[in-house]
Amino acid sequence: MYKLLQGLAVSALIVSAPAWAQIKVGMPSGLTGSVAAGVKENLVGAQLYLDAINARGGVNGQQIELLAVDDQFDPKQTVEVARDLITQHQVVALFLNRGTPHTQALLPVLAEYRIPLVGPSTGAMVLHQPVNPWVFNVRATYQREAIKAIEHLATIGITRIAVLETDDSFGADSAAGARQGFERTGLQPVMQEKFPRDRPDFTALARQVRSVEAQAVLVIGSAGNTANAVQAIRSAGSRAQVVTLSNNASEGFIRLLGEHARGVIVTQVFPNERSLSYPLIKEARDLATARGMDGVSPAMMEGFAAAKVLVEGLRRAGSRPSPAGLRDALEGLRNFDIGGLSISYGRNNRTGLDFADLSIIDASGRFRR
Repeated sequence: MYKLLQGLAVSALIVSAPAWAQIKVGMPSGLTGSVAAGVKENLVGAQLYLDAINARGGVNGQQIELLAVDDQFDPKQTVEVARDLITQHQVVALFLNRGTPHTQALLPVLAEYRIPLVGPSTGAMVLHQPVNPWVFNVRATYQREAIKAIEHLATIGITRIAVLETDDSFGADSAAGARQGFERTGLQPVMQEKFPRDRPDFTALARQVRSVEAQAVLVIGSAGNTANAVQAIRSAGSRAQVVTLSNNASEGFIRLLGEHARGVIVTQVFPNERSLSYPLIKEARDLATARGMDGVSPAMMEGFAAAKVLVEGLRRAGSRPSPAGLRDALEGLRNFDIGGLSISYGRNNRTGLDFADLSIIDASGRFRR
């Protein structure tokens, strides 16, 4: 029902695995479907760093092979894919999967096989509290982003804010952060509605956004659904400021928005991808340039940063890394500098970074800070 993707062409980079790989890592994620654009950019960023490590001899003399498998953005498929990667391909870790419900579905699998999940591409609070011993987050939480978004809108004088949220655990989690933002600013949403994750129709919701005279709309959803929501809101005649979260911080999302991209605010969980004052950004951009790529995107930086954490864990796990050994090595990370940002873990801490920022899409179709 799914296909192991080897030799996948993504952007200017060919994602391929060295035939002599000795360390295998599995990435069950939505390479097709409504999140495909961002997931592929995550993958390109991760492979960019892993390729550089392999070119320098690998980790402890061993090459790393990243097995990216399409779960069709279906939590049931995520579990099936993950089990196959663990039992048939003997991966030492799962890595960079996308989606809150999907990652929640993986938690029993991690416990059953005693295997770590490194850098899940979701900011779900359930992966931070309570602490799961097999999960190592790299990015900030969605709640942190949503709080920052609401507070920003309040500081620029916007008080009539609507919230549209996908009807799943990602939507509920992010909306909880939005509620905290409203509480901190003394505001109330003028509208808060849910929409189905699969093939939603935004026509009626867009009309409601206009009828309540919303000045801004926080859209919590996948890239495809969010782009469709923006299209419907504009077609309904509303000029409300649109805000969305970092799960949509990809160039693919901008392309999906098309003519409606300009002015959309997207929260970010890594520094500006053009800010060379961060060694992390400079390193990624230099590697991308060497591969003939035109810079890096925020989604690529998420994959790149997660790969740096993974590699450091593998390095510390020794010449024959096991899943449990990798877990112990990562748990021992203290103030590990990934390039201007520091990551620490511990028995009671799996958060990684708490960086959150805002960007806006400009007229040229680029994120600006």
